[in-house]
This record gives sequence, structure tokens and C-alpha cells, in this order.
Amino acid sequence: MSRLKEKYHTEVIPSMIKEFGYKSIMAVPRIKKVTLNMGLGEAIQNIKILDSGVDELNMIAGQKAVVTKARKSIAGFKLREGMSIGCMVTLRREKMFDFLDKLFNAVLARVRDFRGLSDNGFDGRGNCSIGIKEFIVFSEIDYDKIDKMKGLNISIVTTAETDPEGLFLLKHLGMPFRN
Repeated sequence: MSRLKEKYHTEVIPSMIKEFGYKSIMAVPRIKKVTLNMGLGEAIQNIKILDSGVDELNMIAGQKAVVTKARKSIAGFKLREGMSIGCMVTLRREKMFDFLDKLFNAVLARVRDFRGLSDNGFDGRGNCSIGIKEFIVFSEIDYDKIDKMKGLNISIVTTAETDPEGLFLLKHLGMPFRN
């Protein structure tokens, strides 16, 4: 069992039951999945950017990335339906907990001028989204092999029904929020 999953079972569940008064352990919110998304709009002109983005996302997630395609044509962006414009990975179970442990303890500390995450990243249903402008903060990425700086979106999907429950869950798991 990963460190973060063990912490969830031993510390977070009892504190959430005490804080929110859940009647059952099954009612306590948990993390369902973590989705990593890399939008590569420049892949329209240069397909090699897409290949390098997929390889880098594979290294970050430890799992094969899926190429995402445009759903509809947009003439202003010279985009046609079905063109490859990004890549994504969905992490669940053990890989999800391992990735979150790495994100909370190692990666976010390497972000330049990091003072904590804003709690405005919640969507109203307890899910949190984080945007990272430079994905080189991940230790798996070799800085010398980077051709172009790319951003990364991380979405943490929980079973929490409200933002305060999701915030409490992630804060007690170790996600560094601003005070």
C-alpha cells in the first residue's frame, strides 16, 4: 500500500468523520482518479511536437498517454475535425496515489516562486484542477532533450459533493494550499 493511501485510511477518514459527521465510512469522500492533460495546439503545424509531448507524458505518468483529437473544425485556428491536438493520461488506484504523493512532496516544491496552491481551483463539486506552466519540474524529464516548453493540466476527481469537503480531503492528504 502506498504512503498516501495508508495516510488516507489511518488519518483522513477519522478526521473527516469527526469534521463532517458521516454515519458510515463509505460516505467519506475519496479520490476517484487523476487526469493529466497536455494541450498541444502547435501540433497542427509540427507533428513532432505531439510525439515528444506523448513521450514526456508517458515518463511523467508512468503509463501510456492517449492522443486526443479535435471534436469539431474551427476555421480561425486552421483546425479540422479529427486532427491530433493533445494527449492525456488517466491514473487510478495505486498509480494515482503514487503520482499524488510525488506531486505533493517533490514536484510542487520545485515550482519557481511557489507559495502554495490557490483554493479557487475547485469546480463546485469537490474536484480540483491545477495548471503547471513548465512541466520540467518533474524529475523524470531531461531538460536537455526538451524542444519546446509545454504546460500540463492536472485534474483530481473526488467523490466529495461540495468544495469544502474536497478541500478538507486534499489538504489533509498533504496538498500544499495557501493559508
